[in-house]
Amino acid sequence: MSVEVLVPEWPAPPGVRALATGRAGGVSVGRYASLNLAAHVGDAPAAVSENRARLRTAAALPAEPGWLEQVHGTRVLDLDAWGAGGAGPADAAITRQMGRVCAILSADCLPVLLAARSGTAVGAAHAGWRGLAAGVIEATVRALAVPPASLIAWLGPAISPEHFEVGPEVRAAFLAVDPEAATAFVENARGRYQADLYRLARLRLERAGVSAVFGVQACTFADANRYFSHRREGPTGRQATLIWREPAP
Repeated sequence: MSVEVLVPEWPAPPGVRALATGRAGGVSVGRYASLNLAAHVGDAPAAVSENRARLRTAAALPAEPGWLEQVHGTRVLDLDAWGAGGAGPADAAITRQMGRVCAILSADCLPVLLAARSGTAVGAAHAGWRGLAAGVIEATVRALAVPPASLIAWLGPAISPEHFEVGPEVRAAFLAVDPEAATAFVENARGRYQADLYRLARLRLERAGVSAVFGVQACTFADANRYFSHRREGPTGRQATLIWREPAP
């Protein structure tokens, strides 16, 4: 089976390319079947290396992506300063150079892509609830160093609110910053909450000054054939969401 990718539907400027992978088209087996792209989840290193090579070939990537050591924080790695290999824990990456590939690994958390309308800068953020609450989106917007109104955003596959139950402390963390975040939480019969990561990300982007937001509402938990989901079957593999610059046609 070939590597299948989802190409974002958004008004990306010329020369900006992006895609999101699913779980099909790799060589990993068992709970990691088959295109697991993460080296930190217990999969065989040789399988991960082959999967990454297959992705690079299938997507005609200009370089090996800058794979991050994600820790649900807010650090943004400038790939132009550290090189494509990355350096240390980070949950977002940016680049202004052509041929650098920003990459986010996820299996329920929300991948957020950002691009300057001019096409001169791009970035990607790993936005689970901890990162969102701590400000990873705002940190990425600041790191891009362009007027927020000139950015566009794309939200990739993540867990849907129907399957994402959290405790009251999670809701409180968001409401402490923005009372409007209450609209992203619905109380359930257990006294806990179904949280909408997409809504929370849109609110954070809006507060940061980014109004042009696009994306999908593909649930990683519900679609077991297409996506890895840590909540459904963890430990498990990770899909990737990538963005990079190349010469405009």
